[in-house]
Amino acid sequence: PFSEPPKKAAAARASQPASAVTDRRFGKLPRVYVDMKYVLVTGGVVSGLGKGVTASSIGVLLKACGLRVTSIKIDPYLNTDAGTMSPFEHGEVFVLDDGGEVDLDLGNYERFLDIKLTRDNNITTGKIYQAVINKERKGDYLGKTVQVVPHITDEIQDWIERVAMNPVDGTDKPADVCVIELGGTIGDIESMPFIEALGQFSYRVGPGNFCLVHVSLVPVLTVVGEQKTKPTQHSVRGLRGLGLMPDILACRSTQPLEENVKLKLSQFCQVPVSNIVNLHDVTNIWHIPLLLRDQRAHEAILKVLGLWCVGKVPQEPKLSEWTERASRFDKLKSPVRIAMVGKYTGISDSYLSILKALLHASVALDRKLVVDWVPSCDLEDSAAVETPDAYEKAWGLLKGANGVLVPGGFGDRGVQGKILAAKHARENNVPYLGICLGMQIAVIEYARSVMKLRDANSTEFDPAAKTPCVIFMPEGSKTHMGATMRLGSRRTFFQVNNCKSAKLVCQC
Repeated sequence: PFSEPPKKAAAARASQPASAVTDRRFGKLPRVYVDMKYVLVTGGVVSGLGKGVTASSIGVLLKACGLRVTSIKIDPYLNTDAGTMSPFEHGEVFVLDDGGEVDLDLGNYERFLDIKLTRDNNITTGKIYQAVINKERKGDYLGKTVQVVPHITDEIQDWIERVAMNPVDGTDKPADVCVIELGGTIGDIESMPFIEALGQFSYRVGPGNFCLVHVSLVPVLTVVGEQKTKPTQHSVRGLRGLGLMPDILACRSTQPLEENVKLKLSQFCQVPVSNIVNLHDVTNIWHIPLLLRDQRAHEAILKVLGLWCVGKVPQEPKLSEWTERASRFDKLKSPVRIAMVGKYTGISDSYLSILKALLHASVALDRKLVVDWVPSCDLEDSAAVETPDAYEKAWGLLKGANGVLVPGGFGDRGVQGKILAAKHARENNVPYLGICLGMQIAVIEYARSVMKLRDANSTEFDPAAKTPCVIFMPEGSKTHMGATMRLGSRRTFFQVNNCKSAKLVCQC
């Protein structure tokens, strides 16, 4: 509702003086035409503050105001994508419809905003440098010395502008607002080219088209019991020293911010009190968009972006579904226990999308989800001798579960424990869901236990398996790990229409 194709916009501006270019999509009140709006979300003090959820919630709020929203995540690491990264390092690898292996925050964007993103919506240092080097090899820079400034920074800005125009909501129309999340923490060495590029970008798109939301921490020292503003002050000072000025402060804290703390932050960070929002700890993340709405964050953002006009404003955000779901979650009492049997159980972000799917399902069925994390290695016979306490605990959790879920993974560590979990579920009639490797585990267990194929195995674990029941796909590479799997949303054609696989799909 608030944007037009760039060619049409450019033609309109070329044919009329800037002061005359108006549009009436807010009603009777004319508005000066603007192009794509950008909201940049950065983080300071420490990592893990919830920038991804904050960026997603801002998108929800703007979408509820009647705007079309898209998202971009910037990850400063040198990897081309997240596909080869250990879940212990960076959480789960989220797979998009186009097969892109990206940061888990893009999963948050898709779930919160009900949009479909592409691999280009995840920018990494590896992708940017690769693109620049490819251009240099082709001679696109005409003999120039290729440098971080301007070539890397220009590539970042061009990438953002190009991807922001891609439709993501199932229509052929571009978004009105692009929410950009810069990964890491302000001051990180690897983020510097992106900080410089974004500083240039804010000047490039012009005033009224760029809003910077800085997420920072307001800690409480246990001994003193007072909310401390100094970490945020230093974070904002560092941000300003790098050429970026925050328009809005989103302050993370355990408890709601005291009014005098807001006044202090406003004074020393030079941000209006009305533009300081508090994101304190809540019972579930569905409360975050509601917190932002209640503090009129949408009004502050729209004013910075020039979309809040006197006499006529975008619609008030309608978040009745979010309110109902957040309230419903808080009232759940009847538990359902799911045993998550995996290799990366030490960090819950390793299986974030699976956790969210379980959570949505449990809320829909009015059950309180309880996830019992079961390290698959602790279920194996060797653990009974080496770590008997962990062995007993793992089997106790497995036997007490209402359902068993074995997610994906790579390598043969813990595989035997997963097979034992699948066997326990099958023999005791416990609902079992195997995803990716978890499904292959169920096939191997059934082949060994029921079909009496004792040597049944996957060629991933034993290339010389006598009875291979899981094999590598033809296009899969055995030497390269990145971008070699069959991923994403794709059509599957059955060569035999009445086969069991086709019947199972039809039943679903």
